Amino acid sequence: DAGSSVEEMEFSWDEYLEDTGATAAPHGSFKHVDTSLQNGFAPGMKLEVAVKSDQNTYWVATIITTCGQLLLLRYDGYGEDRKADFWCDIMTADLHPIGWCKQNKKILKVPEGIKDKIPDQEEFLQRVLKGACSAPANLLEGLHRGKNPLDLIAPGSRLELQNVRDSLEAWIVNVVENVGGRLKLRYEGLDDSDKFDQWLFYLDPFLHQVGWAAQHGYSLQPPLAIRSLKSEADWQEILKKVKEEEEESSVPTDLFKDKPVIGVHSFSEGMKLEALDPMAPFVISPATVLKVYNEKYFMIEIDDLRPERTTSQSYICHVNSAGIFPVQWSLKNGLHLSPPPGYPGQDFDWADYLKQCGAEAAPQSCFPSLTSSDHGFKENMKLEAVNPVDPEEVCIATVTKLKDSYLWLQLEGSKKPVPDCIVSVESMNIFPVGWCETNGYQLRPPRKAIVNKQKKIAVVQPEKQILSSRTVHDGLKNQELNSSDSVVINGKYCCPKIYFNHRCFSGPYLNKGRIAELPQSVGPGNCVLVLKEVLTLLINAAYKPSRVLRELQLDEEAAWHGHGETLKAKYKGKSYRATVEVVRTADRVADFCRKTCIKLECCPNLFGPQMVLDKCSENCSVLTKTKYTHYYGKRKNKRIGRPPGGHSNLEVAMKKPNKRRKRRKHFFVHKKKRSSTSVDNTPAGSPQVSEKKSLSSSPTQSELSHSLAQDRDKRKRKLRTFSFSDDENKPPSPKDMKMEVAEKLQLDSNPLEWSVADVVRFLKSTDCAPLARIFLDQEIDGQALLLLTLPTVQECMDLKLGPAIKLCHHIERVKLAFYQQFAN
Repeated sequence: DAGSSVEEMEFSWDEYLEDTGATAAPHGSFKHVDTSLQNGFAPGMKLEVAVKSDQNTYWVATIITTCGQLLLLRYDGYGEDRKADFWCDIMTADLHPIGWCKQNKKILKVPEGIKDKIPDQEEFLQRVLKGACSAPANLLEGLHRGKNPLDLIAPGSRLELQNVRDSLEAWIVNVVENVGGRLKLRYEGLDDSDKFDQWLFYLDPFLHQVGWAAQHGYSLQPPLAIRSLKSEADWQEILKKVKEEEEESSVPTDLFKDKPVIGVHSFSEGMKLEALDPMAPFVISPATVLKVYNEKYFMIEIDDLRPERTTSQSYICHVNSAGIFPVQWSLKNGLHLSPPPGYPGQDFDWADYLKQCGAEAAPQSCFPSLTSSDHGFKENMKLEAVNPVDPEEVCIATVTKLKDSYLWLQLEGSKKPVPDCIVSVESMNIFPVGWCETNGYQLRPPRKAIVNKQKKIAVVQPEKQILSSRTVHDGLKNQELNSSDSVVINGKYCCPKIYFNHRCFSGPYLNKGRIAELPQSVGPGNCVLVLKEVLTLLINAAYKPSRVLRELQLDEEAAWHGHGETLKAKYKGKSYRATVEVVRTADRVADFCRKTCIKLECCPNLFGPQMVLDKCSENCSVLTKTKYTHYYGKRKNKRIGRPPGGHSNLEVAMKKPNKRRKRRKHFFVHKKKRSSTSVDNTPAGSPQVSEKKSLSSSPTQSELSHSLAQDRDKRKRKLRTFSFSDDENKPPSPKDMKMEVAEKLQLDSNPLEWSVADVVRFLKSTDCAPLARIFLDQEIDGQALLLLTLPTVQECMDLKLGPAIKLCHHIERVKLAFYQQFAN
């Protein structure tokens, strides 16, 4: 309806996962995405770097972590001391591979900060460089310096694509679009026609750099589907033009070094097998090896027994192609095998069919092992997947079934409904949750996610002090950045891969068996998202998930330097929530992981950016739980103002069986914060309000009066307006507001001196009486009451906007009365 005000709501994976109760497939399960994020540099590589204090001298440094074109470096000699770590921009820093100084007669000299630690420079260099891996020279010099490999496949670049439908001949394709390594390709010569466009991931085994066909003995011919669109002379002219422009539009060969290697097959013509049609991978059907090209490639055809058929479903395969199975594979896995069209009868039998066709089944030895249990996927997990019917679409997908190394995916939100599609766990058409958002591509949202425009509320967040890649280029002339800066590339915080070292001691909270079932690694990717996934996996691997969540929650005594994330745990029919601090920058990840391990009284190497191969550096295997707690366990200070077993900042909600899942109401019980003066801005800009009295650090009346007076002035300067779309969120009407404002509040005592009971008594006298219990549970006294603001009330009390505004109206009345009666 053109006149309606309904539009698609912005999709949020976090909310969707919460509403469906599902979990995201682990990031480490998408190997092709992991590969696409690599920039050629790796932690542990060494290079020679100009010394800041003396630009004419150089010293050896080790890469600690990478973030796009930025490297976090540490001069050799500092050991585990990270205080002198510094960020370098590959594009502007004076960086070179090992051996460059010797070749160019430059001076290697120990920096002043570690001069005392290295008495013999030559002996030290011999020791640290023995067996060391140098950073690649081609990534530090020339045209490719500082570029992410994927950025080299820009629109207009040319590649060669083998025709997988009717022959092995290749033809030139132009890159129209590059979405995180997923390429939209158009055949050379078709100009603006997108009818034959294809989407392929850059690591697809049939996609190659220009010149590949000639090198491997294949001819360059346009596919049959487009050959008739131009004359042979036109195609030859196009080919001639491409060869003239080869230097300008070609992609470096190095980019394809991580492509899967195609092995040798042992199929013969006429063999029978079971197969999926890649263009419609919804059913498994009998198929025949139609042609063998060479030791690497062969063509199969989906069987069709109808005499009147005019087309065939055939495509080229190699030994590792997805979607080909041995005869009887479906039967052994309890799956339906779709009989060939024209097959007599309903019940298909392979023995009869082979006899009828006079053919033999392809032996089991023709197929690589299909069994894989370490892929990390489980039923009901969520991910993002390409719609095979319309490859432009990337949809929300749910794993509905797993068999060997294959997934059955239910796609949501596609323009036209499609059956569950069958994909390999190594498919390059599946992606982790958040991939589309990270790469700026439209994810098809669920159909039900529509709202009325009127309900949209603008939220303004305070500026975040971050260091963008542009700032690095323009704002810094030297190559060094402080390692404590927040580093962002293209708006994305980078986090190294986090390994779960299963052999390490798991401590008293974590179940060793469940730890062993975790994926080998998570990431790399956005720091907050990766660490949130890691912590969620740990919580779910606990004997008592709620206990681990309690251990991880924000410590009331610690300063908050990171980013607050809400994590959830389920235990014995209850759901728990807590705010947990995670770091936002790659340079702090290792320290964060170690400290979290110590919090959980497990080996400091149980998870982190370092993989433990053989022996743990902490020698954790020889320690008993008692000894381990003595060395690494922590002893928290007793909580002030609460009896043992008092409330924490965990939220708990009872499950309601046999009812449709709705957004849950949580009983909020918040952990005590620091004193009333501790009003820290969270990353989202919401003040954390103290909720306990402290005789030593409470604000004086004059200080609080000054603070509240500033708030009053701000309110006078700015009128806030809100829009609402439902009754539940609707605030008091203007008429009601005027009536209440007219009722001047007279206080019998100074609210600064109110106890928790006084606050509760006041609230019970208003129309917000049902909220009094929250104030009692959280021990909000008069001082805390006067510091409450709308964002704080919404965040800490989990209130919708309407009730929150109504409550804040009464708080404002108390503040106004305080100004008039007691502030002076």
